[in-house]
Amino acid sequence: MEFQDVVRRRRMVRKFTDEPVSDESVQRIMRNAVRGPSAGFSQGQGFLVLQGEALRRLTEKFEWWGGEDAKKAPVVVIPFSAKDVYLDRYAQADKGWTDRSEDHWPVPYWDIDTGMASLLILQTVVDEGLGAVFFGTNRDEWPALRAEFGVPDIYSPIGIIAIGHPDESGISEGASPRTRKRVPFDEVVHWNQWA
Repeated sequence: MEFQDVVRRRRMVRKFTDEPVSDESVQRIMRNAVRGPSAGFSQGQGFLVLQGEALRRLTEKFEWWGGEDAKKAPVVVIPFSAKDVYLDRYAQADKGWTDRSEDHWPVPYWDIDTGMASLLILQTVVDEGLGAVFFGTNRDEWPALRAEFGVPDIYSPIGIIAIGHPDESGISEGASPRTRKRVPFDEVVHWNQWA
C-alpha cells in the first residue's frame, strides 16, 4: 500500500470479526513500533502484546474503555513509557543532565516517543489490511495491571491498542467524526506566522 493511502485510510476501528491476526502481521506491526523516534536514543518504551488467555484476563479483570465491540479484537498491544530510562540516559556524559531533573524536559518525551511508536502501530495495522482502536486506561488500575502481567514499576501505560480484522466499513457508530467535522486545513496549518 502507498504511504499516502495508509495515512488517508487510518481511522479508529471499534468492531472486529473473529478472524485471527496472523503471527507475521503481529511481528511486522511490532517491528515497526520499535523504529519510532527516541530522544537521545533512550528507547524507553515497552510493549505488552496480549492474545488468547492473557487477553481474556485483561478484558475480564480491568476496566475496558474501548467499548464492548472492541473486546472481540484478537490482539491487544499496551504501549508503555519509562520516564526513568530517559532521565538516566540524559544523565550520561554525552547529555550531561546529571541531576536527572524533570525540569529539563518542557514536555514528557517518554510519553511523546511512545505515542509516536503507537502511531507507527496504527499505520502498520492499516498497511496489513487490519483495523485498530487506541483508547485510554484507568490510572488507578496501573499497579494491578503491572502486577498481573509482570510489568516493572518504571513503565506506565499510555493507552491500549486493540487490533483485528474490521467488522465495519466507514466511521464507527458513535465515533466523534460522525458528529464533528475535521477542522479546515488552513485553520490548523500556519505558514511563517500564526496570524
